[in-house]
Amino acid sequence: MIQIASIVEGDGEVSALPVLLRRLSSEWHSTVLVNPLQPIRVRRDKFLNKDDEFRRQLLLAAAKSGKDGWILIVLDADNDCPASLGQKIHDRARQYIAHRRLSVVLANREFEAWFIAAAHSLHGVRGFSLSPDEIIQAERPRNAKGWMRKHMQNGAYSEVLDQPAFTAQIDLQQAFDNSRSFRKLCKEWQIHVSGQANLHE
Repeated sequence: MIQIASIVEGDGEVSALPVLLRRLSSEWHSTVLVNPLQPIRVRRDKFLNKDDEFRRQLLLAAAKSGKDGWILIVLDADNDCPASLGQKIHDRARQYIAHRRLSVVLANREFEAWFIAAAHSLHGVRGFSLSPDEIIQAERPRNAKGWMRKHMQNGAYSEVLDQPAFTAQIDLQQAFDNSRSFRKLCKEWQIHVSGQANLHE
């Protein structure tokens, strides 16, 4: 059993990320048992800009996951380059948890970009509507939440309610094919969960 302690920045992700991690386990790697723990919610700016807060949350995640667990940081890239900022966060974190399994994944630009990547699979879910001929460019919209809102009935989109519901419905292969940052998450899963299957079965 692999304990996964994650750090996220939004209330929606607190509910949605464990759903996604369980789906990766059950649909892609059914022989691997995982336990996605309740994510640790942080304020992005405070977490990244205050060293004491950064260290405190990382040590909390390390304590929750145990020495054989996986620490997963999932944040919105916003206007930053996901690869560049992700590497900087990873290098900083290594100062405090040098010998732990650690991944940093930044959704480009927001968590909702992964929904856009698999938008065709969400048509008809919770009032979401998409034209069959609409071209999807998942990581281009600067306001992914706004893009989702425009495609929702009455323009209503709730992070807390809709994120976990959409996470449970998206086609994972569509998300993988259309989102580089989602592929990054899957790559880290392959390294830290699938690659450890024989140790934890």
